Amino acid sequence: MTRHILILVENLSVPFDRRVWQESRALNDAGHQVSVICPMGSKQDREAEANIEGVRILRYPLRPAEGGPAGYVREYGLALWHTTRLAIRLRREGSIDVVHACNPPDLLFLVALVLRVFGGTRFVFDQHDLVPELFRSRFTRGGKLLYFLTRVTERLTFACADGVISTNESYRRVAVDRGGVSPDRVRVVRSAPDLDRFVPRDPDPNLFRGKQYLTAYVGVMGPQDGVDYALRALKHLRDDFDRDDVHCIFMGGGDAFDDMVELSHHLGLDDMVEFTGRVPDEFLQRCLSTADVCLSPDPRNPLNDVSTMNKVVEYMAMRRPLVSFELVEARVSAGEAAVYVAANDEKAFAGAIDELLGDPDRRARMGDFGRARVEQELSWSTSRNNLIEFYDDLFTRHGR
Repeated sequence: MTRHILILVENLSVPFDRRVWQESRALNDAGHQVSVICPMGSKQDREAEANIEGVRILRYPLRPAEGGPAGYVREYGLALWHTTRLAIRLRREGSIDVVHACNPPDLLFLVALVLRVFGGTRFVFDQHDLVPELFRSRFTRGGKLLYFLTRVTERLTFACADGVISTNESYRRVAVDRGGVSPDRVRVVRSAPDLDRFVPRDPDPNLFRGKQYLTAYVGVMGPQDGVDYALRALKHLRDDFDRDDVHCIFMGGGDAFDDMVELSHHLGLDDMVEFTGRVPDEFLQRCLSTADVCLSPDPRNPLNDVSTMNKVVEYMAMRRPLVSFELVEARVSAGEAAVYVAANDEKAFAGAIDELLGDPDRRARMGDFGRARVEQELSWSTSRNNLIEFYDDLFTRHGR
């Protein structure tokens, strides 16, 4: 029986959001009708409506938040308005069996409640981030009221959910312990690379820019993502470990991108660091296939310690060793594929890079371990099966 699943996402466009796009295609391939409502991208995904590989996508214009908490109020308010408007439009065209809401923010349950007025719509909460911890990590001043409000909206989201999808076991425990969700209604569906599409490529010697070694970073560049830690670690690598033979490529964008470029200038790293912005998958795979060591510099904070970083698993999929600060979920994912250093210790981070660059055999062993772990447990094929089983159980329990 075909069901109509409406996926809501606010913080990235689709199909640029890799996880949401993988989920959309998996559910569509399983025989469901899938629609997505999301913002337009800044450079890609600019059409107001598209149909890609059988998935219908409706997009709305949205400017990212600026100016602290007040900017998020404006952004989330506009996003909620546009999402509700487009969801009602879809409902008038036909029934919607499930609203599948990806956070942040923890406000999209309101759209599901609106659609329940029409009857029969179930609500699935796809827990991408812990929003209270996210805001605690971003805003250190005046955060008590904001933190309280995020806890309230999180609790309401859990209370309204017919089922919860979590990205790792730490998040699942939050859903059960803090959210009060029955354990049998929470399923872990990890963000993971599709090994049919995410494949190693021939190394590209041009990426070294004349240096002997290449290091690489891929991911979002926000205040909590640690690119500033990586840059300061690279300065230690050059000044304290006498490494002038390393080039580093930072791939990705975000609201801290310009600040990170400016910081690299300030630290005198222009001859060592390259910022590409967001890149196509082909370049990403070619760069990671070439890199000697990959960087996961997320500092320990309330969010990062329990979050699974997509880049960690992507590095592992490409057989790359990585350096990480000591974080709970980083160790769960990477195991022996990473070298871990004391939380937020930039000089120790530099020292770990130096050690790995000097030990190619160890790098190869770590890379082989990481690739094997992804193939056995952490690839999208495993996550896809978990997602489909979750939905099969949801429809069995609710009879539609």
